[in-house]
Amino acid sequence: MNIADIRKEYTQATLDEADALPNPHDLFDRWFQQALGAQLAEPNAMTLATVNEQGRPSARIVLIKGVDKRGFTFFTNYESRKGQELAANPHACLLFHWTELERQVRIEGRVERCAPEESDAYYLSRPVGSKLGAWASPQSQVIPDRQMLEAQVKKYEAEHGDSPTRPPFWGGYRLVPDYFEFWQGRASRLHDRLVYKSVDGQWEVCRLAP
Repeated sequence: MNIADIRKEYTQATLDEADALPNPHDLFDRWFQQALGAQLAEPNAMTLATVNEQGRPSARIVLIKGVDKRGFTFFTNYESRKGQELAANPHACLLFHWTELERQVRIEGRVERCAPEESDAYYLSRPVGSKLGAWASPQSQVIPDRQMLEAQVKKYEAEHGDSPTRPPFWGGYRLVPDYFEFWQGRASRLHDRLVYKSVDGQWEVCRLAP
């Protein structure tokens, strides 16, 4: 099959201005609950895009671990590539892609570290293996082989047992949004795109051409 011939018509739903709730957080919550209700595989998976000091972008899939009116929360190693890029440029973009619902949500804003107490609380809720993995992995750094990583896990297991505390180099980030785009696939590539922009503390809504 020619890759250029792969295509699909999107016909499941529409997104009209009448569907635009006053606050984009509420519309996101509605769509996220619908994604959960559809029993999608990992509806909490999102692309996180960051930019380094030279303007070079990078993106990866991470899991959202909290969402409220303050923003969108995820956790990682502060010394990882994304952590270093966020230190240099504390702005990012998130993208949720719910293929089965023919929907995307793009969210942009500034990123801040979560309070240590919030990072501690989430870290303590993780399985023991994940807690030890946070200690063992020098995330984004070159390592000689898999055996080195497994040896590090055993080392920290011997040091901390079943109750490790949160590593000082690991914790949460919160993206505080000032831009949302809700995308609903439509037939003939004439997709619906509604954008919310924060202007002087208020949300303004407009439609973008597909």
